[in-house]
This record gives sequence, structure tokens and C-alpha cells, in this order.
Amino acid sequence: MSFLILVRHGQSTWNLEKRFTGWVDVDLTETGKSEAEKAGLLIKEKNIKIHFYYSSLQLRANNTLKIIQKVLNDEKKFSRAWQLNERHYGALTGLNKIEMSKKIGENKVYEFRRSWDTKPEALDKKSPYHPTNIKTYDSIPREIIPDTESLKDTYERVIKFYSNEIEQKSNENILISAHGNSIRALCKYLFNLNNNEISKLEIPTGNPLLIELENSKISNCKYLDQERAKDLLVF
Repeated sequence: MSFLILVRHGQSTWNLEKRFTGWVDVDLTETGKSEAEKAGLLIKEKNIKIHFYYSSLQLRANNTLKIIQKVLNDEKKFSRAWQLNERHYGALTGLNKIEMSKKIGENKVYEFRRSWDTKPEALDKKSPYHPTNIKTYDSIPREIIPDTESLKDTYERVIKFYSNEIEQKSNENILISAHGNSIRALCKYLFNLNNNEISKLEIPTGNPLLIELENSKISNCKYLDQERAKDLLVF
């Protein structure tokens, strides 16, 4: 048996402000740091030795993982991959979700947030929020940096990376610290969710999802913080 642990980063500053964040590289709030610490304690209680750690390039996921590792007293180097980044929200980036709901309607905002293949308009490359203007992404070839993404786009990059770099480590225990939409994409793949089911899946911040694997097949899964657990749709 092996374990795959998925953790959405703790609350970020723009989560708190209810802004579309995407590829903007914001940090954790104090609440987010506390969520990460609790995640580490919950994982520690399971006494699972983690062999490999992965995260996106983004600060909020990296710092969540560092806090977890500190709690586990296991600060080995982790792999960072842009493919695990949050979905790019295009021209919605930086806008307030509540204000946008009032402006264009709750249904349209829900469609942008939850649909499978609908993407917002492209973000202007001159915007300070465009990834080409954010130092964090200097290592990524300019031509492959997106201007906007649907969940389908996010899924394609996440699953390509997972299949090539992580899935082959089937007998190892792995922890991934990432984002709401990159984890949703991974759950769609792992649990074989259809396009309607994935629209209903919500990933809580800082709550480890423990997935048990036997011969590369999921035998069980659960959120470690049951008080903040969300419906997994499949178990």
C-alpha cells in the first residue's frame, strides 16, 4: 500500500479578499499559515513517511508545504513545477468575485469558475498581473505561458506532468501541495469524474486529502480534517 496526499494551500491574502487569483503570486494569511500547520499535524498523526514532495511555482503552495514539512520535521528538498500552478483566470484576474457576481450575474461567474471548457477573455499582456510580468515565472518559456485557461486547459498540463513525473512512483508515499483547480483537475483524473461531476467538486484550503493506493488503484480516501471536509462525490 502507498499513499498520495493532496493539500490545497492555506488561505491566501486574495482568498481573504475574494479576488480571482490565478497566477498572481500572493502569500498566505495568518489563518492560512495556521491551516498549513494543522495540516502538518494531521499528517503527522498518521505516521506516514513521505518519500517525495511536489508543489507549484507559487508562493502560497510552497509556503504551505514548507510549514507542513517543518511540522513533520522533514525539510528535504521538494520539486516545484509550473504545471501544478493554479488555473489562469485571464481578464478576471484581480477582480472581486462578489462584485463580478453583481455585475455579470452569479450564473456567469459560476460558469467561469466551475465549467469544464469555458475560459474568460485573455488577460492583457501589459497587465502587471500577467505571468510574463511576474518574476516567479521567469524560468518558463514565454511562448507557453497562458493568457487565460479553462479547467480543461489546466487538466491537460496537470495530468501530463502527473503521468510523466509522479504516477510512475506507484510504491512511494507522495505529498502534493497545490491549488483548488490543479487539485480538482487531478481528482477528475484519479476518480474518473465526468465533466458534470467535476463542476460540483470543491477543494477546502489546508485540509489534507489522504488517498490510499493498492497496486496503483484507489482503495480508500478521506479528508483528515473531517470538520472541514467536502463531498468527494465518489466515496
